[in-house]
Amino acid sequence: MTEPAPAPVRRRRSLGFLTPELIVDTAMAIMERDGADALTFRRLGTELGVDHTAVLRHFGGKDDLLLAITDRLLAESLDGFQPAEGWRETLSDLARRVRRACRSHPHAAALVAGRTARRDAEFVGAEIVIGALLQAGLRGREAASCYRALVDVALAYSAFEAVQLTLSDDAMAGDRRAWSREYLSLPPDEYPNIAEVAPHLPEVDAEDQFEVALDLFLDAVELRATRN
Repeated sequence: MTEPAPAPVRRRRSLGFLTPELIVDTAMAIMERDGADALTFRRLGTELGVDHTAVLRHFGGKDDLLLAITDRLLAESLDGFQPAEGWRETLSDLARRVRRACRSHPHAAALVAGRTARRDAEFVGAEIVIGALLQAGLRGREAASCYRALVDVALAYSAFEAVQLTLSDDAMAGDRRAWSREYLSLPPDEYPNIAEVAPHLPEVDAEDQFEVALDLFLDAVELRATRN
């Protein structure tokens, strides 16, 4: 009688390869591929080839992981950044970098853009932004208030745009068509103000929206600074 073959020995994978950076990389890849709802510790464990409890050795919970992802987006924004001579150019460049990072990772940005990371990249960014506002002539509470507002404006716009980028192609196309179809077809006698500008609404794209919002905010900073 032939003896049964011995069961294969399952070798436990060494966990030395597992780092917080790799976990964040994998988490962001999962979200960009399958959406934010797909991000779980069990899914992370499967993707990394380890038990999900190994991931928990590096992050105390999902919220801790999300804060690390927030910091990663900010770190990507700051990569290669050098402040300009003028405060306005510094703030404009940094805001555009934040937007690009969020557009590159829309599912992650839509989930975490409103968070306060309280990690290194956020502190570096805060130092740069506050320094530019001090250079503009703001001081004390006003500088603090404008710092908070500028960050919220940049991140809120980026999160809004990120949500749009996670929509299906059909939904995005429908939203774009609204400006050249529904708005143009409204009766002028009922909506005279819309009719006044309706032909120009389709001309406004995402770049226009962002740059106008940014310029309006920086104009306000400059006006406030002249009052001091």
